[in-house]
Amino acid sequence: MFRVTNYSRQLNTPDSDQPFMSPLLQTYDRLLASFGPQYWWPGDSPFEIILGAVLVQNTAWRNVERAIANLRDAGLIDPPALYALPPAELAELIRPAGYYQVKARRLRNLLKFIVEEYDGALEAMFRTDLPTLREQILAIHGIGPETADAILLYAGAKTTFVVDTYTHRVLARHGWIDYDAGYDEIKDHFEANLPADAALYNEYHALLVRVGKEYCRRTAPRCEECPLACLLPPGGMVVPM
Repeated sequence: MFRVTNYSRQLNTPDSDQPFMSPLLQTYDRLLASFGPQYWWPGDSPFEIILGAVLVQNTAWRNVERAIANLRDAGLIDPPALYALPPAELAELIRPAGYYQVKARRLRNLLKFIVEEYDGALEAMFRTDLPTLREQILAIHGIGPETADAILLYAGAKTTFVVDTYTHRVLARHGWIDYDAGYDEIKDHFEANLPADAALYNEYHALLVRVGKEYCRRTAPRCEECPLACLLPPGGMVVPM
């Protein structure tokens, strides 16, 4: 289990090299104080976390849980065993997650990589250095940056920040990034301004999802009640031009 740390209080000391009370550290501490630890990512093993990262695309987590329960009941929470399963059977087992034919193909592409490159051993895979492994996973058809980074961070404890819609929305509305900022630009913004700590990245991403769902919503945002309201610009939430 990752430890949870109040980073801005720890780092903002007279001898610290970190920016004094940077917006990102203030944001993290305010969210942690408001919501507490989020205990992400759900899963009983690194492989379940990997499965969840692929299956959660465009669906609610409860549907992912049902799909993973099907795989668990079938005794298939194992990369070689799941890769050996006929594609049609895999698709049927993950049907609750939606888009099951597409997700079955993506899962098989990922499983093929794990089995053929690392003999099905996640421990060996995650011993690979981060830049190399990230490039390898991004080369798998159907695996985008957000899914790749979720696998690396949550299953492999690698220091790579996960960016999603909530992350983009919170930062853009506070004026810390432009609305047209891309995935890599936002990821670099976090990694350049935070300690390289997988535990921090893990908790931070989960907290951003929480505040995005409850307050910084796509429509009808609840800015006045949000724990980050005091960090908005003087004119209030930044809106796209």
